[in-house]
Amino acid sequence: MRTLAFQMPDRGSGGPTGPRIRVGQPSRRAKTLLTTAGVLAVLAMLFVMFAGFWTEWLWFQSVQYTTVFTTTLWTKVGLFAFFGLLMSLAVGLNIWLAHRLRPPLSAMSLEQQSLDRYRMGIAPFKKWVLLGITALVGLISGASAAGQWRTWLMWVNGTSFGKTDAQFGKDISFFAFDLPFYRFLLSFGFAAVVLSLIAAALVHYLYGGLRLTTPGARATSQATGHLSVLLGLFVALKAVAYWLDRYGLALKSSSIRGTDWTGLKYTDANAYLPAKTILFIIAVICAVLFFAALWRRTWQLPVIAFGLMVLSAILIGGLYPAIVQKFQVQPNELVKETPYIKKNMEATQEAYGINDADVSDYKGTTPDNGDENEKLREAADTTASLRLLDPSVVPPAYRQLQQVRGYYTFPDTLDVDRYADKDGKERDTVVGLREINIDGIPERNWINDHFKYTHGFGMVAASGTDVDTDGTPVFSERNLPPEETLAGKYQPRVYYGEKTTQYSIVGGPQEELDYADDEGEKTYNYTGKSGVSMSGPLNRAAYALTFGEPQFMYSSAIGDGSRILYNRTPKERVEAVAPWLTIDGDPYPAIVKGKIQWIVDAYTTSDGYPYSSRTTLGDTTEDSLTADGQRSVIAQQDEVNYIRNSVKATVDAYTGDVKLFEWDKQDPVLKTWMKAFPGTVEGKEKISDELMDHLRYPQDLFKVQRELLQRYHVDTPGQFYSGSERWQIPDDPTHKDNPSVPPYYLSMKMPDQKAQTFSLTTTFNPNRRETLGAFMAVDADARSDEYGKIRILKLPSNTTVAGPQQVQSKFNSDPDIAREINILQRGDSEVEYGNLLTVPLEGGLLYVEPVYVRGAGTNYPRMRKVLVTYGEEIAFEDTLEQALDKVFNTSGGGDEDSSDDPPAEDEEENTPPDNDGPPTSVEDALSDAKDAYEAGQKALEEGDWEEYGKQQKALQEALEEAEGASDPGD
Repeated sequence: MRTLAFQMPDRGSGGPTGPRIRVGQPSRRAKTLLTTAGVLAVLAMLFVMFAGFWTEWLWFQSVQYTTVFTTTLWTKVGLFAFFGLLMSLAVGLNIWLAHRLRPPLSAMSLEQQSLDRYRMGIAPFKKWVLLGITALVGLISGASAAGQWRTWLMWVNGTSFGKTDAQFGKDISFFAFDLPFYRFLLSFGFAAVVLSLIAAALVHYLYGGLRLTTPGARATSQATGHLSVLLGLFVALKAVAYWLDRYGLALKSSSIRGTDWTGLKYTDANAYLPAKTILFIIAVICAVLFFAALWRRTWQLPVIAFGLMVLSAILIGGLYPAIVQKFQVQPNELVKETPYIKKNMEATQEAYGINDADVSDYKGTTPDNGDENEKLREAADTTASLRLLDPSVVPPAYRQLQQVRGYYTFPDTLDVDRYADKDGKERDTVVGLREINIDGIPERNWINDHFKYTHGFGMVAASGTDVDTDGTPVFSERNLPPEETLAGKYQPRVYYGEKTTQYSIVGGPQEELDYADDEGEKTYNYTGKSGVSMSGPLNRAAYALTFGEPQFMYSSAIGDGSRILYNRTPKERVEAVAPWLTIDGDPYPAIVKGKIQWIVDAYTTSDGYPYSSRTTLGDTTEDSLTADGQRSVIAQQDEVNYIRNSVKATVDAYTGDVKLFEWDKQDPVLKTWMKAFPGTVEGKEKISDELMDHLRYPQDLFKVQRELLQRYHVDTPGQFYSGSERWQIPDDPTHKDNPSVPPYYLSMKMPDQKAQTFSLTTTFNPNRRETLGAFMAVDADARSDEYGKIRILKLPSNTTVAGPQQVQSKFNSDPDIAREINILQRGDSEVEYGNLLTVPLEGGLLYVEPVYVRGAGTNYPRMRKVLVTYGEEIAFEDTLEQALDKVFNTSGGGDEDSSDDPPAEDEEENTPPDNDGPPTSVEDALSDAKDAYEAGQKALEEGDWEEYGKQQKALQEALEEAEGASDPGD
């Protein structure tokens, strides 16, 4: 009887026999050294891995948020272990089963003869190969599953929204919390089946169960049955995918007339939705036919099933919806889509919190009666506290006048807050912290960078509505050490701040530089409990590896009491302890109960709100102030269609303590995360009155809302569809690269309000036009009963009211103003334009823009002029009061108590320079200019900034006199 199995020659027989000579074998000592080196290498690798884990645990322990670390860690470990093991078992079981079902004898063919060599090579290592493959797929799958820890926690702890979607009647939580996890399970199932199918097919082929070139049957009955079951599972999963796709239509992204769209449209509801249901039924039938091959042992039914699925997907899932769109929707799109547009409008407005926006008509025109001028002038004083300090322009002035030493600095953009003046009246205040600037250290070395220069010192604040006689800020909190005139005595040391990005080691043998004054340097030793102890060798070794700094191990500057401070910016600290929050790009400091507290707004977001249109946070929150990236939002998910400012957080500038406060008690997403991380968020009632005084409406949320309101401010689907009422965000006219204009904080009152309130404001242009389309303000004062109320003043569609860019163009093209600008720019002086503020005033729009001059020899701007326009009138004067008087053709300012009134010393603003008297000729004026310039240079050399400012003022006025004397006809 002929044997069909191909026999390999015995590789162990034949050849000479005799003693074997070992060539180049290592000695016992060499083996010991190699073994020791290998063990040490493994231990080193393990310690590196341990160091990362250990330092992270120590950091969370130092901020007292270990539950966040442990919950996240064990969730990741659990998902990794469960899904990694599940994938390993699935693939390993199918490999084992395919091997078990191999034919007892392989066919006599060249194909099988070639495969015999591989079978013989694998035979001694089959178990190891099986373990290796299953371990590899398990590790990859487990790591992928661990990355879904947020999805798992949201599914397990999901909280009802109490609202249902407009199509399926399911609670919103199904789409926000459940559907993402079901899709993850489905994708995992597909991966497990596909990997198992590939592995099983390879094993069947290797052992003869599948034959590509061998005459006769291409597959054994065992291989056919095994593979048909796996294919049946794949088709069954496809049926589940079709069913979930039905719900996915409520989150489907598309467009309508060029506008981004989320949710079902007419074709989706009347073609795709029934098509998905039919395809689900067909897929179930096809899966049954694949399973039937287990008994019939033939591919006939599976092939028919596969063909039926492909044909159904083409005809029902593709062709039929295309026919409906072409012949039913396109001929009468508005009528067909109206119900779905309405659903989208309602869902989007609810998801972004803009459903209660108060939109009212506003004529935007000025009164024709000249008798109204006095009334308008008085209203200008009471309607708004017009801010003359632009937080993005004046930081160089803060640095030059209040930085004191080169190793301090201020942020590139300061913040606007509210503080009471000495009379108890609340004023808009421009604030910034004097933070440490490592680049400014006189001598850079490891000790100075990380041990000596460790912290900033003090807050600097200035009234937003006033400037001094020389155009510099009127500081209400200043100098080093601080003069406590703003909020009383407080802890001024700033160990945590926006510019503090390097690590510092404090509290040990090495003393820190506290500050320097006329008596010399003052030293300090940190007494807070922040940071991680560096006293023990284990911690020092772990941090030496983590930071790549071997000096941690042997430096004498580290000893008993030494603590390392890192993760020092407010945004990264809040993001670390609450990794499920999206962090606003603009933290701001406030003095609360004798401490400097960074206030950080945080958001809960979702991309699973049915019918709500998506927005991209990174793009939406960009404007002219985010160009450097420092004020950019930290987003856990960039594309969202639901957002709430649900958490207010604080970071202590001295201790680094992080506290999270529940702000939106109705937010189901926050409730879900609070269930997942119990105890991490404190109740809203824990917010102190002192802290509440400084809470405000966040800028990034406002930017997202104004982005959506460009399209969703309309009332009817017809208006939305036509786009005739669409708005756009103006470009910032004060920036050459034309980014979006930022929103501005401003104390003002809208037409329906009786008193000023701290507000966040912006303007809109009509689409593709530069006139003004609307003005938007939100009540930003957290103490207000109407906090968060959005008011929109909508101008008539045919309005000719100038928008921000047109106002700037009108300003630049005015011949008188252009001549004065040329005078201001003489020499090396530069003109900078401040924020162009818009204020609704008695039916019209008042525009105010401060103008700064960066004089020759100085490195900071001074406010020299103010632009004011109202209707067709325009003024360009030295002070706000003068400009308002000119615009309204009145002789004197309004209310004496107005926040716009400058300090008494401003009366000297227009006094002639301190010289021999007013010049009577060009020669006299130039002589005065020369004297003022030389005196200014002398003051500059001596560091007398006050005297230097006075001489710059004198120089400027002398040049103006020279200009007037040279043109007596003017």
